Amino acid sequence: MSNILSFLTATRGRGRLHWTDWVSYGYLTLGIFLMFGPVVWLVLSSFKDQNELDRFPPRFLPYAQDRLVIDGFDEPLLAFTVTEGDLAGQVVGQTRRAAGRAEVVVPDAPDDRIRLTTDQLQPLERVAFATENYTGLFERFNFLQFFWNSTFITITATLLMLLVNSMAAFALSKYKFRGRNAVLLIVIGTLMIPQTVVLVPLFLIVTELGMFNSLWGVIIPGAATPTGVFLLRQYMITIPDEILDAARMDKASEWKIFWRIIIPLSAPAIAVLAILAIMWRWNDFLWPLIVLTRTENFTLQLALNSFQGELQTDWPSLLAMTVLTLLPIAAVFMFLQRYIATGIASTGGK
Repeated sequence: MSNILSFLTATRGRGRLHWTDWVSYGYLTLGIFLMFGPVVWLVLSSFKDQNELDRFPPRFLPYAQDRLVIDGFDEPLLAFTVTEGDLAGQVVGQTRRAAGRAEVVVPDAPDDRIRLTTDQLQPLERVAFATENYTGLFERFNFLQFFWNSTFITITATLLMLLVNSMAAFALSKYKFRGRNAVLLIVIGTLMIPQTVVLVPLFLIVTELGMFNSLWGVIIPGAATPTGVFLLRQYMITIPDEILDAARMDKASEWKIFWRIIIPLSAPAIAVLAILAIMWRWNDFLWPLIVLTRTENFTLQLALNSFQGELQTDWPSLLAMTVLTLLPIAAVFMFLQRYIATGIASTGGK
């Protein structure tokens, strides 16, 4: 902890901040604000109710208006403070509001209806977190089922992708056969083909194989990716061929060479591909939207889309579920991001 504190408070000047320190810390502060500012705004907005989200201009903290329990009314009334007139300074409850005018009652005299203009009323508000935005998700939707579907697709697709891509990369990097360069060019060329171009034929294939409305219909098409093959192939080229020749002299099979030598030595690149695959599969929306139509098979990304209708959007529930959806992938990226930088650097730097 002391090392981190000394690093954060390090200065170039002796006893005072040098002008380069001001520039450096200002630049870092701006970067932190640009990176984490929208995330903090999203989290705080997920605790706001619909009225607070509709407010303009928006406010940073979540506020909620106080309510008064008054005799003669079945539900609590919104609380206001009168700013002008004979009732200035008194707290009243609003019974109705329309066209810039409001009907209010005083708690001591609930039978007397008083008409005031809206500019004479100041709402009584306080900082309050609408936790019902989160608890309501588990009551209205089968959130755990959506979470399980996303987790199953992400883990299974990632493991399958690592297996297929590593095998293809091993063949393209360590075997010499006729047409190897042509196959590599085809793999690289597929990177330039947009995903939307292959959606229709891919959908027809999945349907013919009986995987429509199945989680496997989302998993199988992503078993091999040109990005993963190219990434692992570039790293496996750096592994000396002498190691493989020595293993073959010891009568090791090609499968044993692959599992005992290639996979352990390619661990940094495989870790990078695993992290990227987890983020790709977890955030995937378009292909699951096409393949999955039953609610019980929805992923979290598809469940988010259900909060948006043609005429209105349930913003409190949408923002709350967005935060819950981002938590797992944010945790993965936060703890494993250093492997992305080191793995990509080692992939192309040797």
